[in-house]
Amino acid sequence: MTVTKNYSLVLQKINELSFEDRPEPVIVHDTDVIVQILLTGICGSDVHFYTHGRIGDFVVKKPFILGHESAGIVTKVGSEVTRVKVGDRICLEPGTPCHVCSLCLGGQYNHCAKMHFAAAPPVDGTLTKYFKISETFCYKLPDNISVDEGALMEPLSVAVHAVKQAEIKPGSSVVVFGAGPVGLLVAAVAKNAYGAALTVIVDINKERLAFAKENFGVETYLSVKGMTAKEAGNDLMEVFNLSIERGFEFAMDATGVPYCIQSALYTLRPRGSFVQIGMGADNADLPISTICFRELNVKGSFRYNGRDFEQAVGLVARGVVDVKNLISSKVDFAQAKDAFELVRQGKGLKTLISGPE
Repeated sequence: MTVTKNYSLVLQKINELSFEDRPEPVIVHDTDVIVQILLTGICGSDVHFYTHGRIGDFVVKKPFILGHESAGIVTKVGSEVTRVKVGDRICLEPGTPCHVCSLCLGGQYNHCAKMHFAAAPPVDGTLTKYFKISETFCYKLPDNISVDEGALMEPLSVAVHAVKQAEIKPGSSVVVFGAGPVGLLVAAVAKNAYGAALTVIVDINKERLAFAKENFGVETYLSVKGMTAKEAGNDLMEVFNLSIERGFEFAMDATGVPYCIQSALYTLRPRGSFVQIGMGADNADLPISTICFRELNVKGSFRYNGRDFEQAVGLVARGVVDVKNLISSKVDFAQAKDAFELVRQGKGLKTLISGPE
């Protein structure tokens, strides 16, 4: 594979990926940083764009570069950059807000209407040789964090933000639906960083549940066919010796599947809190009477903001959350198309694409 300027993986249309040589980015603003991308994780949203061509209001209308879970090395910096220098290993927070709207000024820049987020069409992503980003969103990796781990700081930041949204307290009980990478990290952050006394993760995949128990020390529940959502919620509470009055304090869904969302709501005690992380269909039926009778708090969680990335790096650096074992495979850039197919088939947990060198 010959790499000339800025070799990139481009989604042309649904189910069609190609390699293109794009123009190399250049320093325009004094705070710009050019990063050579070394590793990029494939996210569920990347696969969804690949297979469906849209997520909510983000619609693929023209070819664009995929990828947003990346780490690399700084190759050029603007004249005013102070956070990083050439040669630094960094992870990237892959979105650039306007910095001046009321949401940005209030620290809620993840809701900025002018956000340019990598691999949210039409904005190009990070599956490319060189990527330009503001120094504000560059995070230097400590010596004890590998570049491989650096590529997982983005999904870990999603988990950190979700746990903050839930306002989980030490000693509390938490159930997480979905043992994919984000669900696993949510459970790990809730238990190991925020001190949840009972942390349960729910899935239909026995291997992923075994992974969760072995690597993160959480309790597990195998979802079985044939139960209604209410029956599943009640059974889950019964398995962990919880009555409706003393159900889970926090429930979080990382699947976006209506059945899981409904089941999660049924597991909560009165005045419990539910946080939706995973994106699925635009609409889902909810047990409104249960939400009202139990006075449940229902929230959404979207990406990250504030110091979520910084906290994620700190959790890994201090050994509070171990992300290494989530990496199930690494492939060369030339095999990126094959890697997308593997992820689409649900094989492994986190696949990283290296390069292009």
